[in-house]
Amino acid sequence: MEQRFAFLANPYPGESENTTGTPSTDDAALLDSYSTAVMRAVERVSPSVVKIDVKASSRRRGGSGSGFIFTPDGLVLTNSHVVRGGSRFELIFNDGQQTLATLIGEDADTDTAVLRTDAAMIQPAVLGTSRNLRVGQLAIAVGNPFGFQFTVTAGVISALGRSMRSTTGRMIEEVIQTDAALNPGNSGGPLVNSRGEVIGINTATIVSAQGLCFAIGIDTAKFVASQLLQHGRVRRSWIGIAGQNVPLPRRLAYEYQLKEATGILVVSVQEASPASRAPLREGDIVIGLDGHPVAGIDELHRLLTPDRAGQELQLEILRGVQQLQLSITPEPKPEE
Repeated sequence: MEQRFAFLANPYPGESENTTGTPSTDDAALLDSYSTAVMRAVERVSPSVVKIDVKASSRRRGGSGSGFIFTPDGLVLTNSHVVRGGSRFELIFNDGQQTLATLIGEDADTDTAVLRTDAAMIQPAVLGTSRNLRVGQLAIAVGNPFGFQFTVTAGVISALGRSMRSTTGRMIEEVIQTDAALNPGNSGGPLVNSRGEVIGINTATIVSAQGLCFAIGIDTAKFVASQLLQHGRVRRSWIGIAGQNVPLPRRLAYEYQLKEATGILVVSVQEASPASRAPLREGDIVIGLDGHPVAGIDELHRLLTPDRAGQELQLEILRGVQQLQLSITPEPKPEE
C-alpha cells in the first residue's frame, strides 16, 4: 500500500510582513506560540516513538516504518502493512535503544497492528480521542521517513470522516485527512494534537497530490487493539456497506427526536450482502441498530459483535425525509 503513494511536503505557516519587509512583533509572538505548542507536543510523545525495521520471509522484501508504545508493558501500535509478512521486528527508540518485538496480531481491514516488546524504561504515549476532532485543528506527525529517524512535520486536520481502500480491498472508515507531510517510513507513526495526545496512526497519502495525507482514527485503533489482544484477530459480524459520518439534518433530528446529531451516510452497498437484502440504498443514513443509536462508524463497528451474526435486527435509517425500520441479519465477517 505504501509503495503506491508519493509523499509531499506540507507548507510551513509563513510570517506576514509589515511595510518594511520585517515580521511584526505581533506576528513573531504568534509564530512563537505556534512553535511552542508543536515543541511541547513533540516532547511529550517522542519517548514512545520507535522506528520498526522489518526482516521478512523469502517471499517478501524487508522494510521499515514507524510505531509508538501505548502501554507501560511495551505494547506498540503501528500499521498492518508495515509488519505484514515480517519474520523479525527490531525497534529503535529515539535515545538509541534497540530491542526486538513480537507480533501480537494485525487487522488489514483497518491497517492496524500490535507488537510487544520487553524494552526497559518505557514511557507510553497518551492516547486521545478522534471523535471530537475539528477541521482546522493542529496536527503533528512524528515518524521515520526514508530512514531519517525521528522526523517531525506539522499541519492541520483538513477533513474528517474520509474512507480509503485497504490492502484487502475493503474500505477503511473514519479516516483523518491532514496536510502534515508524510513520506515512506512515516507509516505507523503517531498523529498527535497540540497536547501531545495521539489522535491517529499515520498511514498513507495520494500519488501526485499536495497535502493529502491520511491517518487511522485513534478510536478505531483502540477498538482494534483490544480485539487483537483478546483474540489475536478482530472478530466481527458484517452487513456489507461502506459509509462516512455525516451530520443529520436539524429539521429531521428535531422532528424524529433523535438522540444523536450524526449518522452514517451509505456510500456503497456490496452485492449479495445483508445490506443489499435489507435492502439498503446508497444515500440512506443509518441512525440506529438493534435499538441502539448509531452516531458513526465506530459505534456501528462496536455493535456488530460476533454474537449478532445470524440474528435478525432492526436497522433504523433516514431515507430522504422518511424514518424507516429495515430488518437486517448480519453475517460472520469473512476471514481473509
